[in-house]
Amino acid sequence: MLVLLPPSEGKASSGRGAPLKLESLSLPGLHEAREAVVEELVELCAGDEAKACEVLGLSEGLRGEVAKNTALRTAGTRPAGEIYTGVLYDALGLASLDTAAKRRAARSLLVFSGLWGAVRVTDRIPSYRCSMGVRLPGLGALGGHWRAPMAEVLPEIAGRGLVLDLRSSAYAAAWKPKGEVAGRTATVRVLHAPTRKVVSHFNKATKGRIVRALLSAPALPENPAELVEALRGLGYVVEAQAPAQTGRPWSLDVLVTEIH
Repeated sequence: MLVLLPPSEGKASSGRGAPLKLESLSLPGLHEAREAVVEELVELCAGDEAKACEVLGLSEGLRGEVAKNTALRTAGTRPAGEIYTGVLYDALGLASLDTAAKRRAARSLLVFSGLWGAVRVTDRIPSYRCSMGVRLPGLGALGGHWRAPMAEVLPEIAGRGLVLDLRSSAYAAAWKPKGEVAGRTATVRVLHAPTRKVVSHFNKATKGRIVRALLSAPALPENPAELVEALRGLGYVVEAQAPAQTGRPWSLDVLVTEIH
């Protein structure tokens, strides 16, 4: 199983580990594209701070985030699973998983990023600020920048099993599974059952709980149909729509009644 996750806007501070080594990150086929983003982002943030805030979409209160990007090559690092915080990652609770579930997480979780393209939770990275919606002056929109290298790398990473896509739309734009991979991909929405609306906080928290439960289960689902049964076995109400034609993903709506 491969689980595609969005990053979090909020991030823990950089660690005390060795500085970033781009060549050591997973998915080495993304190295050249990563180097291009890091180079331009560091240059942007080391220059005109006001311009950097404008490009990154930062308010006056977040002006200090620019300094994180200036120090990308020198700051200490920690595992990405510790860098990403926020609702989904709090609910996922990587640190409190048992040993077997942590091993599964290391193999199965892939976090998409405007800066790194995608990383595994064990990859060591510094704290940063750069969403997929950013348009850098030299590279343009990051969603477009990542599309070609992702199309080269991700199909192999997806293996032959289930691909569980929990990304938000901005990050989903960087790579859309096609062909045979799409047929074993399931996208998931979490809806408040009485209103059938997505409630952002609860949507993220529920997705984190779902991933935690799947990683902790005796066996991982191997395809979208098995995922539906697994989620129902965990007590979730699931509405599943199989693709009407080949080369399309399954669509799953998880309906919840309590928002917490």
